[in-house]
Amino acid sequence: MFPRFNPVGESAILLEIDEELSSEINRRVYALDTCMQANSLQGVREWVPAYSSVLVIFDPLLVEISKVKSWLKDCLENISNIDAGKTRKLIIPVHYGGENGPDLAYVASYNHLSPGEVVRRHTAQTYHVGMMGFTPGFTYLLGLDPSLTTPRLKSPRTLVPAGSVGIAGGQTGIYPMESPGGWQLIGRTEMALFDPDHPPYFLLSPGDEVQFQAVNQGRF
Repeated sequence: MFPRFNPVGESAILLEIDEELSSEINRRVYALDTCMQANSLQGVREWVPAYSSVLVIFDPLLVEISKVKSWLKDCLENISNIDAGKTRKLIIPVHYGGENGPDLAYVASYNHLSPGEVVRRHTAQTYHVGMMGFTPGFTYLLGLDPSLTTPRLKSPRTLVPAGSVGIAGGQTGIYPMESPGGWQLIGRTEMALFDPDHPPYFLLSPGDEVQFQAVNQGRF
């Protein structure tokens, strides 16, 4: 039964809105986030929105967990009245395959497709930025064609180039900086997703919509 409120130790509570991973549920999460920002509760230190849940961290010496739950319930009841604002839509150019997408052939083979068909299906979708995490600016995108679902690498790479576009399970995402990673890499974009020297620092934000566009192969 949803929503569910699960205590996490003595100073946090996990609100699960649904178990479904969808753009509709995710929009509810960020409408809730907007309400929480507009109606802050003393004693709540921070919260972390995810695909379909919000982790709320609070000081138990300043506020009781029952009051935190009531605050969250009030926001849940009012999220239908919250204007989420205009959705940004961005096109991300991607060099697919070759040295930029070393796992494209594996993704194709795993799903009994040609590499070209993988690219066609990957660029045919409109993706929803569900959450940020793992590294600053890393985008978890909802909307991957189910026929492209592919497991992670058995052994993660120690270094994934910035801008790499990958698939892991039923998700796709973009690495904003060089980092270790275990996603199947199918391409790479030259667009900068994270710039620590220039606000707002991140190219993408939760709620944005993304489309990938295949571009001619080239060296970075």
